[in-house]
Amino acid sequence: MAKGYWVSVYPAASDPEGLTPYDELAGPAVRAAGGRLLSRGSRVLAHEAGLTQRAVLIEFDSFDLAVAAYESEAYRTALAALPTGFARDFRIIEGVD
Repeated sequence: MAKGYWVSVYPAASDPEGLTPYDELAGPAVRAAGGRLLSRGSRVLAHEAGLTQRAVLIEFDSFDLAVAAYESEAYRTALAALPTGFARDFRIIEGVD
C-alpha cells in the first residue's frame, strides 16, 4: 500500500513564532494519527523555479490515513490556532508503491 504525505509550504512566514500555538496542537494530533515528521525544512536549497520557503513533510502509512488525520477533530483544533491571514500551501499526496 502506498504511503500518504502531507506537504506544507509557507510562502509568507514573516513571524515564525506566530505558529507556536498551532505547532503545539498539530504535533500531538499528527502523531496520534500515525504521522511522522520527516522534515521541517527551514534549510532549503531551491533550483529552477523553486522558492526557499519553509516546507514541512509528514509521512503516514497510507493516503487514507493522511486524509483522516487532516479531517480529525484534534487537527481541526490545531488549524483554528493558525494566525489570521497566515498563508500556506497544503497538500495531501499519495506516494508510490
